[in-house]
Parts: sequence; C-alpha cells; structure tokens
Amino acid sequence: MSLVGFQDVTRDGEERVRDLIGRLSLLEKCSQLRYDAPAIERLGIPAYNWWNEALHGVARNGRGTVFPQAIGMAATWNANLVREVASAISDEARAKHHEAVRQGSRQQYQGLTFWTPNINIFRDPRWGRGQETWGEDPRLTAELGAAFVRGLQGGDPRYLKTAACAKHFAVHSGPEALRHEFDVSPTPRDLWETYLPAFQRLCEEGVESFMGAYNAVYGEPCCGSKFLLSEVLRGRWGFRGHVVSDCWAIRDFHLGHKVTTSPEESAALAIKNGCDLNCGDEFCNALEGAALLGMVTEEDLDRALYRVLSTRFRLGHFDPEETVPYATIPLEVVACEAHRRLAFEAAVQSIVLLQNRRECLPLGGDCRSILVTGPLATSVEAMLGNYSALGGAISTPLEGLAGRIAEGVRLDYRKGCLLDRPRPNPSNWTAFEAVKCDAVICCLGLTPDVENEEGDAIESAHRGDRATIELPESQRTFFLELANAIREAGGRTRLIVVLFGGAAFAIPELVEHADAILHAWYPGEAGGEAVAAVLLGQSGPGGRLPVSFPRSTDCLPPFQDYSMQGRTYRFMAPDDVLFPFGYGLGFTSFTWSEATTEKLENSWGIAWDIQNTGSREGVEVVQCYHFPPASITPRLIAFQRIALAVGEHQSVHFHITDSQLATVQEDGSSLLLTGKHRIHFATHAPWKQATPRAVDLPLVVG
Repeated sequence: MSLVGFQDVTRDGEERVRDLIGRLSLLEKCSQLRYDAPAIERLGIPAYNWWNEALHGVARNGRGTVFPQAIGMAATWNANLVREVASAISDEARAKHHEAVRQGSRQQYQGLTFWTPNINIFRDPRWGRGQETWGEDPRLTAELGAAFVRGLQGGDPRYLKTAACAKHFAVHSGPEALRHEFDVSPTPRDLWETYLPAFQRLCEEGVESFMGAYNAVYGEPCCGSKFLLSEVLRGRWGFRGHVVSDCWAIRDFHLGHKVTTSPEESAALAIKNGCDLNCGDEFCNALEGAALLGMVTEEDLDRALYRVLSTRFRLGHFDPEETVPYATIPLEVVACEAHRRLAFEAAVQSIVLLQNRRECLPLGGDCRSILVTGPLATSVEAMLGNYSALGGAISTPLEGLAGRIAEGVRLDYRKGCLLDRPRPNPSNWTAFEAVKCDAVICCLGLTPDVENEEGDAIESAHRGDRATIELPESQRTFFLELANAIREAGGRTRLIVVLFGGAAFAIPELVEHADAILHAWYPGEAGGEAVAAVLLGQSGPGGRLPVSFPRSTDCLPPFQDYSMQGRTYRFMAPDDVLFPFGYGLGFTSFTWSEATTEKLENSWGIAWDIQNTGSREGVEVVQCYHFPPASITPRLIAFQRIALAVGEHQSVHFHITDSQLATVQEDGSSLLLTGKHRIHFATHAPWKQATPRAVDLPLVVG
C-alpha cells in the first residue's frame, strides 16, 4: 500500500505536517485543537489524549516508580540526579504508552505529552501547590527545571522521548480559591527578575510546550495574553512549540475574568493570541462556531494546528514503531529495581537536617530502644505528595525503621495524635512510653489532603492553601506534651522530629525543644527507608532548603500581594527567618582553603580547595551569591554539589561570566553595572548568622 504524504517518514517533518493539515476539514481541524483529540478514521489518524502528568513519576496510571515530589528533588540541589530521575520517568512512560496502544487503549494519562514541570516561583509558603515547584529562587528553579526537561525529552535529534511542558505561564502561585479570576500586575523588575527567568531558561533548553496560567497578568488572562504569548514567548524568546491552556481556563475568560462575553469569543481570543491547544470539553464547538462567525480565520487554525501536530510527529505518532528509537523500551523498566534504588537515593539526597543538638544523630549503638510516633509515621499519603504514580511498595517511616534497625533494638509505635484535629480521648499513653526509650522519632507535618490543588485537598478549608504555616494545633500540643514529659523525666530520651510536607513550616517550639529536626518533604515510595537510613547513619542527609523558613505566619506579606518585598531570601528581613534558603546540616565537617581569582575575557575564574575533615563521608553544596554595586540584595547565580569521602579534598571551580553579573532592567534587558561586585560563596543564603565556611570576593567591573 502506497503511503500518503504525511505518512512518508522519508519526507521533511515540516512538509509532512503541512500535508496533513491540507487534508483536514474545518471541523476536523477544530477537533484536533482539544486535549482529547478524536480519531480521524478516513486518514488513519488515531485518537490522542494530551493530558498526562509526571511531576515525580508517571502519574495516575497504575504502577510506576514514585520519586520524591518536585520540592524534595529541589532540595537535592543536584541537576544530574534530577535529569537521571526524569530519564527514568520517561523510560517508564514510553514503555507504558506503547503497551497501552498495543492493547488498543488511548485514554487520559496514557499519552506522551506531560504537563510537567511546574516552574512557578514558590513565593509564599501558604500556597498548596508549592510542593510541585522547585522552590523560591529563579536560578535554582531554572537549572533543575531544565535538567528535568532534558531527562524527559531525551537527546534524539529527530524524535522526542516524551514532550515536557513549562507551566504555569506566568506569575502564578495562589491563592487557589481565586485562581480563576485574580489579576496580577507585578512591578516590571519583579516580572523580569523573578517570575520569568525560569520560563526563559526552559525555552532556551528546548522545552516542547508551555501551559498558560488561570490568572490574568496586566488585565489579560494568561491563556489569551497577547503580551505573554505573542510578545514575550514567541516574539522576544523565539519559542516555536505549542501552548496549551490550563484545564478549563479558557472558559474563565467569560466566566471569571469577564473579558469576553461568550465561549466563541473566548476561543477566538485564545487562538488568535497564541494558545494552540485547549484543555476543556466545550472548546471544539466554540471554536467551530467562532470560525463560522468569522472570529477566527482558517489561517489562525492552521497556525495552531502546525504547532500542535508538529509535537505529535516529533513523538512518532504517525511512524512505524521500528523507526522510533524509544518504542522498544521494555515494559520491565516500569517500577524496576534500578528505579527503586534511584528513588531511594533521590529521597536521601532530599532530606534536610535542620537541627542536631549534641550530635544526637545519627543514632548509634547506645540507642537500644526507639518509639516511633506521630500522625505521619504510617502515612502513605505523606510519602506520595500530589500528582503521584502508584508505587508497588511504598515504605513509611515505621516500616523503614523496622526493616533497618539492628536485631536487639526495641522498636515500638504509638500514633499519639491526629493530623489536624484534637483527639477525643483524653487518655494517651504515648508520653508514658516515650520516657522509657532512648529515642523518640516524632513524625509530624501535612499530607496532600490538607495542602494541594483546589480540588484535591479534601480536608482543606482554604481550597488547598494554608491559612497559617505553623504546624496544626493538635500536633504542636502533642509535641509539647512529649517534650515536657521527657524533661520532667530527666531529659535522657532524645526527641527527634521528622517533618513531612511540601513547604516551609514555622516551628519555633520544635527548635526550642527538639534535639534533632529533619525535613523529608514528600519523599516518594522509598521515603520511609531513606528516613530510616539517615536516622541510623547508614546514609547522610543530603538536602539543602530550596525555600526559606519564616519564623511565623505574621512575618509574611498578604498572600494576594505579588510584590516580592518581604518574600524569599532576597527580600525577607533577617529577623523573620528561622532557617535560611540553602541551609542544611550534615554528619561531617569541611574546611575551605583560600580562594584564587583569575580575570579572563568577559569572565572570572574562581577556585579553592574543600576537604572533608570529619569522620564520615558527606556532601557540601557550595552556593554563589551575587551583590551588585551598592546593593544589599543577594541573588543566587551558581551552585555545585560536592560529595567527599573521609579525608578527601577537591578543587572547586566557578566560572562567573559578565552575563551572570548583569542586572535586570525594568524593560527586561540586562545591564552590567560598573563598580565593585561582591561575590559570596557559602553553604546557605546570606543571613544574620555568620557562616563558618564562606568566601567573599570583590570583582571590579569597569
């Protein structure tokens, strides 16, 4: 049988796309611009559902490896690990997709277009979806997000392994209850310096698609914004992929933002301003109606179709399997042992040690009895986070400890308290048991039932957001009961808190009374094993904070205020910070030598030696902060994660370019200021507390 033009794999890709578009009727064209595109049987075009998710594993489609939630992966500060995780996810995605197609199934969550990663800036810890992001800093978000895209999309020059998506474009981070109607007018500096850099970086990386946000920016709904989609994304940055709306965001044009008066007008506004694909079920008829009414031209439709169909061709949808290199990935990779080990390693690297008084951790041979308690000690939800795969063997903290402690160590468990409400029964024997043990592991925090996207946070009174960032009152009361009982019994028992959740907590009472505090985020299917390994010293805590920890909710600006003043490590007052961005302790010690600086053409080379002088292997995450001339506001411009064995030393090199030192102007352009630029190398963001290991260098420009 002879092939028609678009089926001929020997022809140029653009030519094939144009050929297919030329064969479609008006109704068929409209039908292919919705997320659940139907089959076109007369041309042999199979149905395709674009909606799929892969934040930390192939989500909502049965068995798959569950890696740490995105905010946990951000805490690794490890771009190579992030790329490796994303590559494992895309392996599983390809295997599952092709098996589903062989079985004749093309349902939602079975495709190859992933609406991932979420690279919004986590500007306020109350936002329930902050767990999906890579933290509060544009540079960290950009580099880790780009690594994730590389892992998802693969490196084949012709075919995409899967298609990644940068979302939600742009200036989007709650409140969830108002997301369908609120309008944001950030200052030009905040827009270009904070909210847009990660999106530009992923555009440069070659991300296949962008997803518009629900909200409006400067009066224009993001999914129909001429400024964002036409002027910035396609004009200024030269993006050539497709743009998809957030789900049912286009109907918000007339129902929420009220900038249009009908579904047809909303569909026309989206298509004409650069939103090519709609996630929503009313769009096809509305778009066809808009075309018949002359609101959109066939040229408008063809432009959107070209972008959308180009992605399907790059995924190999219309090509024989033997021509697509990723089509032969075997189903055995799904939830395989190698991916399980990778999930464990990612979880270990994500765990942040916030406090360790008297070197309480790791628990050694003198610890002969342990009580595990708290509402999250056996919680599967606290391991998973939102948009999760369904792991075959999900390890909770209690299971992790039970599987790793030495024989002869006594292990007991009491739940102790409820997640977010007082316990009805006043009798509670947990504290009585606690004082008889050498160590108490208290598992506190939140689950996605409380913090999440608006429709999934079923126990939230605030559509998935938090009203306050303190621990729930029930947990604080329980913790203080334990602390008081231990103190009254002589203080022999070590009180260790493991926090779970997708954001920062205001925890001054824990800092005052706990011997050690770990933040484990939502650590994935191997989370319990990873927590146990760190507690017992079988692995070291490898994480550093991707967000600042405020002292209290009162330290935060109003949630709806999108100004960056008072937010993140760059603009918070030092006294408002409990733990700074980039912070994290380890089980060993390091020394830094004097730094050497070399002036190169349009750049500087900076190097020094770091040695592990402790008794355990460990990790140092070196962070480079830049202060422009006459500025007291730092910004992260580079970082390196270094693992060193006992006694090992390594020469650390940073190459700082003029472009990294340039200041963003209000029109989005960059300007290299003349004068003295201060470069601060340290293990966390500049804070009121001195950093034992830090290097400050002046670089003079001009």
